[in-house]
Amino acid sequence: MDLRDLALLRELSERGSMIAAANAMRVTPSAVSQRIRSLERTTGLPLIEPAGRGVRLTEAGRLLAAGAVEVAAVVARVEARLAAHRGGIGGTVDVAALPSAGVVLLPSLIAALGSDVGLRVHDRDVAEADYAALARDHDIVIGHRMAPTPLPDWRGLHVLDLLREPIDIALPGAHPLAGASAVHPADIAGERWIGVPERYPFDDLRIAVEDAAGELFLIAQRVRDNRLVEALVAAGLGIGLLPRFSTRAGGGIALVPLAGLPTGRIVSALARPDVAERAVVRHVLDELRRCAAEIAAPHDPRP
Repeated sequence: MDLRDLALLRELSERGSMIAAANAMRVTPSAVSQRIRSLERTTGLPLIEPAGRGVRLTEAGRLLAAGAVEVAAVVARVEARLAAHRGGIGGTVDVAALPSAGVVLLPSLIAALGSDVGLRVHDRDVAEADYAALARDHDIVIGHRMAPTPLPDWRGLHVLDLLREPIDIALPGAHPLAGASAVHPADIAGERWIGVPERYPFDDLRIAVEDAAGELFLIAQRVRDNRLVEALVAAGLGIGLLPRFSTRAGGGIALVPLAGLPTGRIVSALARPDVAERAVVRHVLDELRRCAAEIAAPHDPRP
């Protein structure tokens, strides 16, 4: 079996269409069909079957697609050993990063990597479940989640948890609670709120605060960019939720811990298992872990 044919099956399995698989492999859809038919002749088994207007993998096709991941990981490990034998690690790594996590991690990461390893950074702010899909087209994805364990959508990926970052209530500097050591949900019941789009993790936390307060908030705006949330809160247009490490201190806002509810997000690096085995990607992941530990250390309450 040709490794490229197995890779085609894997892409078809993960992307769900001939066209998407062809685009990922930089070939035509007809070439994908031809290669799969050739692989069916080699194995003597049907590997795809009609499904509506498209196709899906048969049980044998799914078996080979899963095997393609294992084979690719083994090849990547061998190539990594060869790179270590040659000495020196170099190359370019494609990184998709949630902007608010990138603000914290990327400056120190890029400085630590120096000139031998280049990063191509793409800022991506998507719903929590959608980070897994980004891993198909980027070497590393830096995303976040609110739950203590990875999402089902992240299953099958290499997941490296980097940081646990507290989420605080962001208040205008002139707000009566701006100087408080903590606020309870009941303290902010009925406030105007600068929120995020529905299905985004911070919106789930807002709903939890609402439920605990026993009163709905007035959603004044829904925006994705944390810097825009900062600006709107600083202008006195509402309160919101902001991550502690990546929010700029001062600037007319106060960050106050929320009492009575568990808050915080886990910032993670995601990669396909075989991609994570590549020497240069493994090196970047190791540096990411080290940079995250240095960032978290001043906030760690342990002696």
